[in-house]
Amino acid sequence: MKQPFEKLVEQNGGVVLRVCRVILGPHDAEDAWSETFLSALRAYPDLPDDANAEAWLVRIAQRKAIDVLRARRRQPVPVAEIPDAPGIPSSLGLPGTEDGDLWQAVAALPAKQRQAVAYHYVAGLAYAEIANILGGTSDAARRAAADGVKNLRKNYPGAGTEGAPS
Repeated sequence: MKQPFEKLVEQNGGVVLRVCRVILGPHDAEDAWSETFLSALRAYPDLPDDANAEAWLVRIAQRKAIDVLRARRRQPVPVAEIPDAPGIPSSLGLPGTEDGDLWQAVAALPAKQRQAVAYHYVAGLAYAEIANILGGTSDAARRAAADGVKNLRKNYPGAGTEGAPS
């Protein structure tokens, strides 16, 4: 028998919010969190009793975050002056202003590495669950996370200090 949906939210709400924050930043994360649980509530009656609810919710959160990113790309970005040549926007909409360099380094990672690092080190998911979300094998998910951390250590000056994933 499945547990009540409220318990599911209570147990997994923090993980889902952390995943949304890593992908979207603090401003859009709460909206994506709400959308995740609204969508999950609709689909919850059809979820098999033996399903991994945490991985299921993280997958929904990932898709909702991607929807927000896609919508953000379609919105115009106001600028003071039109640049002569295309460049990287100064505001990438990345989480936290105090660690802007870190978030730029995370944003620069290839998509699978960025997602594997976020799902393993932020959401605490096992590599088998990450493989189910991203597609592929547990070994590929482990390699993507390891390569992502290696790239962060190489490209982010503070990554060799305490608090960095090991």
